[in-house]
Amino acid sequence: MSVKAVRQLRTLATPAGTRPDLAKVFILVVLTITALISLFPLYWVFATALTPAQSTIKLPPELIPSQPTLQNFVEISKAGGTTQVTVPGLAEPVGIPRVYLWLFNTTVYALLSTAIHLLFDSMAAYSFAKRKFPGSNLFFWLILSAIMIPPQVTLVPLYLMITQLRLINTFLGLLLPGLADVVGIFLLKQYMQTLPSELEEAARIDGASEWGIYRRIILPLSVPALAVTAIFAFQRYWNNFLWPLVVAQDPDMFTLQVGLSYIQNGEFGTNYGLLMSGAALSAIPMIVFFFAFQRYFVQGLRIGAVKG
Repeated sequence: MSVKAVRQLRTLATPAGTRPDLAKVFILVVLTITALISLFPLYWVFATALTPAQSTIKLPPELIPSQPTLQNFVEISKAGGTTQVTVPGLAEPVGIPRVYLWLFNTTVYALLSTAIHLLFDSMAAYSFAKRKFPGSNLFFWLILSAIMIPPQVTLVPLYLMITQLRLINTFLGLLLPGLADVVGIFLLKQYMQTLPSELEEAARIDGASEWGIYRRIILPLSVPALAVTAIFAFQRYWNNFLWPLVVAQDPDMFTLQVGLSYIQNGEFGTNYGLLMSGAALSAIPMIVFFFAFQRYFVQGLRIGAVKG
């Protein structure tokens, strides 16, 4: 019997679908191991945050805390001190832990910056994608080339500008440098180019203005791209550290990232439980945000992949 005949017999003897199933199982195992390795640092943050301070430096370390506690979260709320907040309806200011104020500042900063991003990025993207004007391609490529400029290069000029405008230690000073973003303009432009132009032409025939076309046709059809842009913008501004560190000088104006960096962990050593509880407190909103909009992350990989 020839070698070719033996191979044919082996192929016939192999149950249908066995090799593809084995390949799927192998891929699934590899992806599972990769996911576990990637998620282990995040798990270690929360495990250390729930571990008593005296047990965080134990050797060998405990992968699962034997005595989980929330004491580190209580200590992190005290470490930043307290601040007086005026509450409408109350005669005297109320003292609250400053960490909660930092969390509030970060939330307002990230949400407002994201909303401003969506407005200006979408208007610029609509102009470049649907409204051709002299030099539009040149202006778009000039804007796109700004990606090559590191943010550290513009830090000093931005600080001098904010100082001259007397916006240091204000929310407006935090927000001004983030009115628009090159990446957001690029993503939205690439997506809006795929929208059929017949809808705009029909709206113009019906007497719709450019603002009406943008607001009633382009924006509703661009919801997936807007969601992806919002996710990326919110994540960046939530984790932003350098610019709030430069602009915010009053502890009550700190964002969470800046405030946590100022917390002293002890004179004779580092309280890793305190550090990890702060990191966990900062990561929880982003984790919730990710699971709420995770399907848009996949769509973000496909934006602009097909040019219509």
